[in-house]
Amino acid sequence: MGLIANAIGTYLYIILITPYEFEEALVDGYREGFLGKLIVLGAIFNLVLFFFFLTGKIGKFKKPIQEYEARGVVMATMLAGIAGLMFNFIL
Repeated sequence: MGLIANAIGTYLYIILITPYEFEEALVDGYREGFLGKLIVLGAIFNLVLFFFFLTGKIGKFKKPIQEYEARGVVMATMLAGIAGLMFNFIL
């Protein structure tokens, strides 16, 4: 779920904030070296998913608390951070 939320967050950031189209932003991001920053900014969407799993509610929608899913979202966020570091400094 964390990786999917990260992908959705990256997509929404590119579409809503930047003047680029999605494919153009990914290609230009890789070519110009800001693809890692796009990935890390997309991970902000994981924050919503993390608190949803820990509190079990968003608005009127309630469900049992899922600690292991919240742990998975944290791991996916760390993976996104590592990917961001790799794209910024190594590749």
